[in-house]
Amino acid sequence: MQLEEAIFNIKTHEEFEATALQIFKFQFENNPVYRAFCDLLYKHPSDVRSIKDIPFLPIQFFKSHNVLSSTSETQKVFTSSGTTGSKTSKHLVTNLKLYERSFMKSFELFYGDIRDYTVLGLLPSYLEREGSSLIYMVNHLIKASAKAESGFYLNNLEQLANTLINLENRGQKTLLIGVSFALLDLVEAYNFDLNHTIIMETGGMKGKRKELIRDDLHKHLKEGFNVSDIHSEYGMTELLSQAYSTGNGIFRTPPWMKVLTRDTEDPLTTQPDLKTGGLNIIDLANIYSCAFIATQDLGKTYADGTFEIIGRFDNSDIRGCNLMVL
Repeated sequence: MQLEEAIFNIKTHEEFEATALQIFKFQFENNPVYRAFCDLLYKHPSDVRSIKDIPFLPIQFFKSHNVLSSTSETQKVFTSSGTTGSKTSKHLVTNLKLYERSFMKSFELFYGDIRDYTVLGLLPSYLEREGSSLIYMVNHLIKASAKAESGFYLNNLEQLANTLINLENRGQKTLLIGVSFALLDLVEAYNFDLNHTIIMETGGMKGKRKELIRDDLHKHLKEGFNVSDIHSEYGMTELLSQAYSTGNGIFRTPPWMKVLTRDTEDPLTTQPDLKTGGLNIIDLANIYSCAFIATQDLGKTYADGTFEIIGRFDNSDIRGCNLMVL
């Protein structure tokens, strides 16, 4: 499909806008859930002339509906983690190659050739369940790195610590990607002095520890690993693209992804940069589900296209979205 190629060849804002509008029209015509949502808002392609006119589907719809813009067979269902009894999100993926292309191209854009790295995954809470899009991505990165020590380290912190120290002594570029609580467990048990390793946290204590604000978490990790910066990955079940932060919690997106903010009291109003609001994400790699998603994260955007996460909505549902129950 020509749109698939267009997504990964975007270089300018104008190309992004033109491709986003094409994908909006495609999804309006081919996604019954999104079409019904747009109908409720009286928003049709003839009314949409810029990305700020595009309706953003509340992320809860991935819990209650099959959000699909394709009649092709589903190749993989990614699911979110959830507390016992709660309903989880499900992202039906009809083209896994598109997801792989998205995360591989994005990683290369921000970090270079994956084959230069040893990749160590410390993601126990994700490994303990089926359907994690993060595990799928990290597993693919591990295999693509083609390094003997690359792999997942589930509960063996001693082996992981020894591996990190050995790689450091050899001067091997290493990526340690882990969930916050597991990284804290590691630095509380062992001492490190790392100069060749990127520490990347994927967020969340997953109920294992008391939640920390980002600054406190990063302070503990910087001290524990003796590194100057903690990197972060921002992704979710409902997206096929990721944003990355190389420190200070400021995230950059690949060219086919864009973050906007909306008014917390009026979910249909887009806000200017520097104003805190709910995050609306355009992920054009979501061509066969929905590329326009209103998340439950709070944050702010900056003029250079970067953004930061400030928190989440306190209430379980985004205000104003109860009118969207189909």
